[in-house]
Amino acid sequence: MNEAVNQDLNKCLEALKRGGVIIYPTDTVWGIGCDATDSKAVRRVFEIKRRADSKALITLVDSVAALERVVTDVPEVAYQLVDVAVEPMTVVYDRGIGVAPELLADDGSIGVRITSEEFSRELCRRFRRPIVSTSVNISGEPAPHSFDEINPELLGQVDYVCQSNRDAPWASKPSTVIKLSAGGVIKILRK
Repeated sequence: MNEAVNQDLNKCLEALKRGGVIIYPTDTVWGIGCDATDSKAVRRVFEIKRRADSKALITLVDSVAALERVVTDVPEVAYQLVDVAVEPMTVVYDRGIGVAPELLADDGSIGVRITSEEFSRELCRRFRRPIVSTSVNISGEPAPHSFDEINPELLGQVDYVCQSNRDAPWASKPSTVIKLSAGGVIKILRK
């Protein structure tokens, strides 16, 4: 990892540790993120996006071990899905733990994605906590396909905007979302 990327990661970490909100590259689209265990920061993400708090946000982690710290019971099929997924996949699990209550749906479920993108994975690894990941757009507006399409109003409302990967070619599409329920029931929520 080059020095510029390392410095960018350190600035992200400083903001996250202060309870700040960042804009950063993920394995899908550019994301607005914060410490997923900090209720105040999570509420601020909802405010910035002008999003109803009844719509849960996705949590990003770097590994299966980190996943197991935010989900009470990871069904065996989840490990298999993570192993064979070729594109980013968010899995909604029945019960989330160890995160801000605002990240849980009314039924207690939580959406988690293990990122494979280098910057976001390293950010999660160094932070040692889950990070909120939601597209950088005002709720109801389309997600930007590149950094240049991000609404300037949103850039001014966060504590740090990453410098890394601004010119990188991007998948620019949200992840597939799958709900796993007790008994191995699988439901595709977004493809």
